[in-house]
Amino acid sequence: MQTSRTSSSGWAPRLLAILLALLGLAALGGGLWLIVLGGSWYYSLAGAAMLGTAWLLWRRRPAALLLYALLTLATLVWAVWEAGLDWWPLAARGDVIFVLGALLLTPWVTRALGEPGEARRVSALRGSGLALSVVLVLALGVAGAALFNDPHRIEGRLPEARATLPPEARTIPEGEWHAYGRTGMGQRYSPLDQITPQNVDRLEVAWQYRTGDIPGQPGDPVETTFQVTPLKVGGRLYLCTPHQNVIALDADTGQEIWRYEPKIRDGLALQHLTCRGLSYHDPAAYPAGAAAATAPEGARPAMENTAATSVSVPAATEGARGVDNCARKLFMPTADGRLIALDPETGGVCTSFGEGGQINLWANMPNPNPGGYYSTSPVVVTRNLVIVGGTVLDNVSTREPSGVIRAFDVNSGGLVWNWDSGNPEQTEPLPAGQTYTPNSPNSWSISSVDEALGLVYVPMGNQPPDQWGANRDEDSARYSSAVVALELATGRVRWVFQTVHHDLWDYDVPSQPSLLDLTVNGRRVPALVQPTKQGELYVLNRETGEPVLPVTEQPVPQGAVEGDRTAPTQPVSRLSYDPPPLTGADMWGATLFDQLACRIQLRRLRYEGRYTPPSLQGSLVYPGNFGVFNWGSVAVDPARQVAFTTPAYLAFISRLVPRHDDTTLYVQGSNRPDGSLPALNENFGAPYAVQLYPFTSALGLPCQAPPWGYVAGADLTTGEIVWKHRNGTTRDAAPVPLPFRMGVPNLGGPMVTAGGVAFLSGTIDYYVRAYDVTDGRQLWESRLPAGGQATPMTYRGRDGRQYLLVVAGGHGSLGTKTGDHVIAYALPRGS
Repeated sequence: MQTSRTSSSGWAPRLLAILLALLGLAALGGGLWLIVLGGSWYYSLAGAAMLGTAWLLWRRRPAALLLYALLTLATLVWAVWEAGLDWWPLAARGDVIFVLGALLLTPWVTRALGEPGEARRVSALRGSGLALSVVLVLALGVAGAALFNDPHRIEGRLPEARATLPPEARTIPEGEWHAYGRTGMGQRYSPLDQITPQNVDRLEVAWQYRTGDIPGQPGDPVETTFQVTPLKVGGRLYLCTPHQNVIALDADTGQEIWRYEPKIRDGLALQHLTCRGLSYHDPAAYPAGAAAATAPEGARPAMENTAATSVSVPAATEGARGVDNCARKLFMPTADGRLIALDPETGGVCTSFGEGGQINLWANMPNPNPGGYYSTSPVVVTRNLVIVGGTVLDNVSTREPSGVIRAFDVNSGGLVWNWDSGNPEQTEPLPAGQTYTPNSPNSWSISSVDEALGLVYVPMGNQPPDQWGANRDEDSARYSSAVVALELATGRVRWVFQTVHHDLWDYDVPSQPSLLDLTVNGRRVPALVQPTKQGELYVLNRETGEPVLPVTEQPVPQGAVEGDRTAPTQPVSRLSYDPPPLTGADMWGATLFDQLACRIQLRRLRYEGRYTPPSLQGSLVYPGNFGVFNWGSVAVDPARQVAFTTPAYLAFISRLVPRHDDTTLYVQGSNRPDGSLPALNENFGAPYAVQLYPFTSALGLPCQAPPWGYVAGADLTTGEIVWKHRNGTTRDAAPVPLPFRMGVPNLGGPMVTAGGVAFLSGTIDYYVRAYDVTDGRQLWESRLPAGGQATPMTYRGRDGRQYLLVVAGGHGSLGTKTGDHVIAYALPRGS
């Protein structure tokens, strides 16, 4: 009877033996490959142990359990040695090993081991099973300890208010939000204090509004996004949608008041389709004489200095009403290269501005290609000027329009000055028939302005193509990936600070600078805080461009592809979020097998740390061009002199592909563009195309271990990161919607208030969250109907309540759910 029972149950160990043999062969083969590449020996040894266990199981030897117990113990020791008590890296190393060990202890397996009637073998079975059980219990204990440990967390408390805020050149009521960063200083700070850490968890939805503008329409590029931060002026909110509709809402109810729909021309070669915000001008907001020293001279009539344009655009008044003379104006940049002025009261077009209410930004532009130049970000508005930058296509060709910055008279639309980084000395308006410098570095992000100092601060991009710089001229090289201070009166350069020398990594300056005054060593300093993709926060004197916090030049990897060069050093700030270089121990996956594949992939890439040059074999770029910081920038509290930041960490791969002609699509593959959409990363006219993609495993998971996103608080006077916490869950990014709190990337900016609360909605899970600015604790969260890749704002309603406003529209290239939602939160009435 015993023999018959054992024989009939022998299928279990043999099936498990087959599985172990297959997994062992995979680990052994991959492990040997990794050894050849100079990596860890663990995987090959683990594979050999799995094969040994499989052989013993097949022969029904109790020693299989003992050998596997030794493998499990060795794995536990190795995992703790490499990762410490960090749950997610430990889980990736041990999950398969643990599950297989648990299966080995099931009755279907253990009853079939050993020979019937042999007491010595039964004793061996019991001893081996006990050893494996003890090791598995030990592994559970270590995993439990790791589950409640967070080695990435920094605990601390930011200081309370320690400065009196100086008056600004423009008067803005404390309950309003007149610019993308509330003011032209780009702080993303509100003086409202009704919402506090003590009551923020009582926030409830006050109203919701749907714009009806959903991304994904025919002709849309992949990166079609609802990134707007609305303005609040008087009793109204003003916002724009991805397809350039401009909408006015009642701030207390969300009811639509008016809508303007510009007739955007078809057939645009768009890389991005978005509108991050509008700009507002009210001459009554400026105290008399407040900006007399910065008033521009020589502003010309609207069209006197405008050359004939080679790109025709629709009339701004097509299908819309006109207003002869607007006392106040809203400015809307469009995807087809226009700047339209609207009347905030009626939504009518201000026909006295420019030509029929708009400026055609294609004037004097080289290489005209509809959609190849446009502004995705709100323009800068001062007492006298409206200052416009724009984006050009990245990595499409070397024959793109200019990245010129232009200042127009805010009333007439006349061109006052132009600053072209390819021809920086000629700031007087170009005469008809001349064009700006082709392919010069552009400014696609949001600029800031200090009207008292008479300066506008422009974050600059790169001269395309991003990963090949051999043909950049001296001026383009000087202003690429830099923040530039231009005089409001003349457009001339006051100072320039370059954040990356000879940028080959698409580390353009993506964020709006934040302007505030700091007290350093007992002295008040007018400061500028500039976040960057590579993780530096440069704190500069905004009058001179000199560092307030120390900046050192540090050696970086050398050896660009033939014909190009690398800079010998790069600037590093005392306030830096630069992560440690990646190693094999930092590789991650759902199991040890995709982790092994990531280790092999890492070893096959060129990687010598940050600023590893692009290469033909493929280089690892970490941080990747997604950026530690991107267009969402940071939020600063000028009273506390601190920054609320949202660093993100994702690695990318950059592989140069030699071009043998100027027409073949070398990198598009099956993703060839439809219609007029551009062939991205082909770099027509350059010797190399470029393949750019995230560093992920075959399962689509990042190869680097989490966390991938944080919230962090920094003291801007010392450069210290005082607290830092992982932020966000995988609920909306994983195949199974489980809310694992791993720390996920964020795209969209934070906002802080005088009440000591910060808000953020840009994580790739669909939540808006509130945090205590002092210590970073999450205080509240609310589920959103779509991705919240925008920057929240706050205002006071006519009912006296402080509102939080969030836009949830998703982001095409991030894959977050798209939508058209505008949601207002407030504390309950009477609270």
